[in-house]
Amino acid sequence: MQRKEFLSKSLLTGGSLLAGSALTAAACGPAQQTTGTPFHLNYGIHDGTFRNHAGPNFTDQIRFAYEQGFRAIEDNGMMDRPAAEQARIGDTLKQLGMSMGVFVLNFDHWPLSTSLCSGDPAWLEKFLKACHDAVDTAARCQGKWITVVPGNYDRKLAMGYQTTNVIHALRKACEILEPHGLIMVLEALSDTPDLFLRHPDQTYMICEAVNSPSCQYLFDMYHMQRNEGDLISNIDRAWDHIAYFQIGDNPGRKEPGTGEMNYKNIFKHIYQKGYKGVLGMEHGMAGTGIDGEKALIKAYREADDFL
Repeated sequence: MQRKEFLSKSLLTGGSLLAGSALTAAACGPAQQTTGTPFHLNYGIHDGTFRNHAGPNFTDQIRFAYEQGFRAIEDNGMMDRPAAEQARIGDTLKQLGMSMGVFVLNFDHWPLSTSLCSGDPAWLEKFLKACHDAVDTAARCQGKWITVVPGNYDRKLAMGYQTTNVIHALRKACEILEPHGLIMVLEALSDTPDLFLRHPDQTYMICEAVNSPSCQYLFDMYHMQRNEGDLISNIDRAWDHIAYFQIGDNPGRKEPGTGEMNYKNIFKHIYQKGYKGVLGMEHGMAGTGIDGEKALIKAYREADDFL
């Protein structure tokens, strides 16, 4: 599942409140003794993760997720939601004591252009305007982290010039975000070779060059496994700038345990390093319907059982 498909699916939800206590029992059944117990790490659900148990309304799914032990969400399309809906989600999170994970800065939708790599003043203006808009969105939804993707290569420019253009744009963005305590997290991706940002060392270098607490690294473990693997070592090397993680097993981009990645060991390593942030569940589901959602909860319980 590519980011554009994931984002499209996550935006196709809305709906009504359902009773939570009965749903909790239905989700895991009597054999699941850890229902409701918070996980060791802070996994963040997406809109649609529990639509079969809790219905299409995202706030209902959030409440259901809380009853299962999840304590965070993320929402790629938050900036495209009406302001009142952003506030309603934020209020729900505040009431439950849950964390808001990333939302995507919506200045360059899929398919991506050369955007920040090109140095085009029009793209820079569009990017900075979106940063101002993101400040308002974050205030409404209790947000802190904002996903930024610099776009595709500009084949007319040497790599050094493109990197300079990206750093220049990000520094200007930090001037907007830093006074509000907001953090843009740069996401290296694997969807296409046309992407400018693909590797941990490149992302780390750009964060160092921007030199702001508001410019950090979103380490998407699915994408990094596809691009080069060696995840634990790469996490250690880039640790000083990693402010956020995302999850997805490979191949398939589904929940932990459905592919080749040993998420129990990876989660244990991240936990032992003292990570306290959100790990976004930016992946699909191997199963379908209610049974698929039960299997997803079980998969996270098993992967999180590392102590």
